[in-house]
Amino acid sequence: MTKKKIQKRRKKTKFWNYPRAGKGPVHRWIPSWRFTVISTFTLFLTGCATILGMYFSLGIPEPDELALAQKTTVYYNDGKTGMGDIYEYDRTPVQLDTLPKYIGESVIASEDRTFYTNSGVDFAGIVRAAWNNIRGGARQGASTLTQQYVENYYLGKTRGYLDKLKEALLAIKVDRNMGKNEILQDYLNTIYYGRGAYGIESAAIRYFGKHASEIDLNQAALLTAVIPAPSSWDPAVNPKKAKERFNRVIKLMREDGYITDEDVKKATMPQTLPPSKGNQEQYRGPKGYLLDQAQRELIATGKFTEDTLRQGGYRITTTIDPTLQKYAEEAIGTLPTSRPANNYVGLLSADPRTGEIYAMYGGADYLARQRNSATQDHAQAGSTFKVFGALAALEQGKGIYTTKYDNTSPVRVGGMSFQNYGNYSYRPSDMYVATRDSLNTYYIQLNRDVKPRNTKAAAIQAGIPENTPGLDDGLSNVLGSSSPRNVDMTRAYATFASRGIKHDIHIVKEVRDSSGNIVYSADTKGKRAIDEKVADNMNLLLGAVTGSEGTASVAGRLGFDVSGKTGTSSGPVSAWFAGYTPEMVTVVNMYQIGANGEEEVLTGFGRHARTMTGGDYPAEVWVAYMKKASKDVKMSKFEKVETPIGGKPTFAPRPTGAPQTEGENPENGQNNDSGQQSQPAGPQPPQPAGPAQPAQPAQPAQPAQPGQPGQR
Repeated sequence: MTKKKIQKRRKKTKFWNYPRAGKGPVHRWIPSWRFTVISTFTLFLTGCATILGMYFSLGIPEPDELALAQKTTVYYNDGKTGMGDIYEYDRTPVQLDTLPKYIGESVIASEDRTFYTNSGVDFAGIVRAAWNNIRGGARQGASTLTQQYVENYYLGKTRGYLDKLKEALLAIKVDRNMGKNEILQDYLNTIYYGRGAYGIESAAIRYFGKHASEIDLNQAALLTAVIPAPSSWDPAVNPKKAKERFNRVIKLMREDGYITDEDVKKATMPQTLPPSKGNQEQYRGPKGYLLDQAQRELIATGKFTEDTLRQGGYRITTTIDPTLQKYAEEAIGTLPTSRPANNYVGLLSADPRTGEIYAMYGGADYLARQRNSATQDHAQAGSTFKVFGALAALEQGKGIYTTKYDNTSPVRVGGMSFQNYGNYSYRPSDMYVATRDSLNTYYIQLNRDVKPRNTKAAAIQAGIPENTPGLDDGLSNVLGSSSPRNVDMTRAYATFASRGIKHDIHIVKEVRDSSGNIVYSADTKGKRAIDEKVADNMNLLLGAVTGSEGTASVAGRLGFDVSGKTGTSSGPVSAWFAGYTPEMVTVVNMYQIGANGEEEVLTGFGRHARTMTGGDYPAEVWVAYMKKASKDVKMSKFEKVETPIGGKPTFAPRPTGAPQTEGENPENGQNNDSGQQSQPAGPQPPQPAGPAQPAQPAQPAQPAQPGQPGQR
C-alpha cells in the first residue's frame, strides 16, 4: 500500500475507532487502550450524571402505610384501665427522650456503628461487604441504620440493584434533612421485632410485659439482637441463636464504649414471655363483645372505618364501668349449669340520664359466637311491649285508675279470641291492676280503643326502631308480637326513667387521636320524646309490677324505687325483665335458638324446669346484678305524682291467693307470662308515688273450660 493511500485511509478513520479500522478480522475487535480509557471515562461521567440527576429529582415520598399504622387502644370508663387493642400492625410510637439511652446505643452498636458520622450511606462498608462477598466469605450487608429506616418508613421492601440505589440516594437525602436522633427515634418506632410487634414499645410489651421505658440493658440488648431475623432468632424459637446474638450485642456495646466491663460481667440472657396467640385472643370471653360493639358503634357514625380504627392510633374511652361489668358477668353466672347450650342471655345496663352503657353481657365467649345477645339478636317482646299501649293511652288522657275493662277470659276483640294466663277470668280492673297482673284481656281492649297504630307510634316514640321485625299496626301488637333487641328495649325504658328524654344507648364516651385531640364524643344530651308528666305517670304505673303483688315483686325488695315490666312470648320462645331506677335501667332477656337458626321454645332448667317466664330467671339475674350495682351507684326516688292522669284511685285490698300471672298471645291466646305467685316474706319496700293498693283488684274465677297449658 502506497504512502498516499495510507494517509487517505487515516483521514477516513473515525474518532470512535471501533471496530478498529485497518486491522485483521480478529484484532479489529480488540479495543485499543485509547478506546478503553475514553469509554470507561464516558460511562463514569454518564453514570455520575445519571445518579446526580436521580438524586436531585428524587423527592422524599409519603411514608409507607405500614410505617404510619398505629394500634388503637380501648379503655374502660376511667380512660386508664385498658380493655384491649384494635390493630392491623401492633405499633405504639414513643419519644426517644423517654427511653433509656442503652436502647438506642445497642441498636447503633449492632446495626450501624458509624451512624453518627456517616452521611446516610456507609461507602467504606459497601466496599468491604462487596470485597468479602467476591472472595466467597459469609455474605455481608452494608445497609446503614438510615437505609433500613428509609426502607421501612418510605419504600417498603426493596429488591434489586435499582431499588437499592434509590434507597441509598434517599438515605443521603433524609440524612441531610433530618437530625440523627429523629432518624433513630423513627427507626425504633418502625422496625419489626417479631411476635407481631412493630416498634420498641410494642416489642417490650410482647417480649417482657413492660413499657419500653422500663426495660433494662439486658432486655434492650436482646430486642436489638433479634432485629435482623426476628422470627428465626426469637428465644422461644431458637434460644441458642438468640443467646449468641445477645452476647454479640453486649460485646459490640463494650467495644464502642457504651457499657463498662462491669456491665458485661453482669449481663445475662433475660427471660421472655411466651409468645401470645395474637390479636384475637383478647376477644375471648364476654369482653370480646365490648370491643366489637365499640368498633361497630364508631363505624356506624361514618367518621371512622375499619381500617382507620386499626391503623389510626386512637385512644377510645368507653362507658363501661369495670366493676359493674364484673357484677353483670357474676349475675349471669348465677344461672344453673344445667342451662341448655342453645339458651342465650343478654344483659344491658345503662344510665338513662346520658345513654351511657354501664355494663353489657353479649355472650359467654365472643370467639365461640360472634352474635351479641344484647345488641344484635332479636327476641319476641311479650308483655314488655304492653307499656307502649299504656303510653299511648296516657297520652290520650286515659287514666291509670279510671280506665277499666271487663276481664272475662277469653275475650273476643276484632274477630279474634284472647285469654289470660291459664284462661283465668278477672273482675273489671283499672290500668294499674292490669299492668301489675299483666292481663291480656285488659290490654287487648285498651289497644282497640287507643288504636294499634298509636301503640306502634308510642313504641317508636320511646325508642323502638321502626324496622323492628314484627312491628305492625295489628290489634295484637300490644301483646308483644314484635321482636326488638335488648338494646332497643333498654332505650325505650330509659326514656321513661329519664322523665321523657330519649338518649342513644352507646358504649363509646370519646375518641382521641394520637396527639391527644378529641375527635369524637358521644351526645349525652338527648331529646324530649315524651311529655314529662306522662313519663312520671308511666313510672308510677310500672311501679305496680315490682310491688309486693306484682309479677316482678322480687325486684322490689332491694330497698329503693324500681319500676319495670316482665314479659314472656308465645311458646314461650323468650322471657324478659326490664327494670329501672332514675339512675340505672337494666334489661335482661333470655331466648333459645334451634339447630336451624330459628327461635324455639325455651327449655326449662334448674328450679324453673317446668316453667320459664320473665318473672323467673330474667328477673332473678336482674336482682343479682342490681343488688351489687346499687352499692356503687346511688339510687334515688322517682318524681312523686301528686295527681295521676285521670284522677286518684279509691283503695281496696287485693283478694288473698289470687294468681299473680301474666299472659299474652299475639295470635291465639295460648302464650303466658307469670311472675311470683306467693306473697313475699319480710317487710315490703315503699311503693313508688301512688297508692300501695290500687282499687278494684279482680278475683279470678276458674274458666268454664280448661285453658291451654301455660307457663308460669
